[in-house]
Amino acid sequence: MSCRRGEFSVFTNIRRRLVIALTVLAGALCVPASHGAGAAQPIVGGTAAVIDDHPYAVFLVDGRGDQYCGGAVISPTEVLTAAHCALAVRKSDLRVVVGREHVDSRQGEELGVSDIWVAPGYRDPLSGEDIAVLTLSERVSASAARLPDSADSELYEPGTMATVVGWGRLYENGPKPGRLHAAEVPMVSDSACADVFRSFDPETMVCAGYAEGGVDACQGDSGGPLLVDGTVVGIVSWGDGCAEAGKPGVYTRVSTYTDDIESDLIRRTGE
Repeated sequence: MSCRRGEFSVFTNIRRRLVIALTVLAGALCVPASHGAGAAQPIVGGTAAVIDDHPYAVFLVDGRGDQYCGGAVISPTEVLTAAHCALAVRKSDLRVVVGREHVDSRQGEELGVSDIWVAPGYRDPLSGEDIAVLTLSERVSASAARLPDSADSELYEPGTMATVVGWGRLYENGPKPGRLHAAEVPMVSDSACADVFRSFDPETMVCAGYAEGGVDACQGDSGGPLLVDGTVVGIVSWGDGCAEAGKPGVYTRVSTYTDDIESDLIRRTGE
């Protein structure tokens, strides 16, 4: 399934009931209703990456074992992802794969999820607050990505280069590489993003991408991290097409939620 020009695309595959809800709330959303072949697309314009260079990077699999989203380790028991990823499958079917570069390898660990925190105001990606924390069933040794302080505004300065990582297809309707990829994109000013997207909310969202397009996250990369110097500044959320000129990717602004996330971590784990 591909998105027609002008339709908004949530960067993952979501169950039919969520597709219906998003369509009612947001209009013509292009969201595949299954995890089937040809439905997911990912980082466009990136290069193959090594998991040792991005040890915090994880991917989510559904009850059929299909990769459908990404995430980032932020503590030995917690993974940051998008709310629409956390809610896409039943908790009992959700697995988090840590330390695996190639999707089909036996590298790393595959863990269950014991609890899910979703931003209380979340309704759908276009309305913002598209952020969630998964509590793992076991501790992991993978290095954690840092969370930004709420005052870390310099990380969001326009032009600052950021890294987005994920496991999706290399271009629309192209092959699924089955391994981790990464791409570099510049942060975009809030005013420029608001000029493109009427639903853009600078409190809960941030944009990144080149004016000429060519490099972007896409479906299958949802929930994956956008990082500046090892700090997770964004979470892949939604966009209008993939890597199109003048249409940057939209990410959840993590700094808005750092205090809530850290308070939740302390409450759950004492860490």
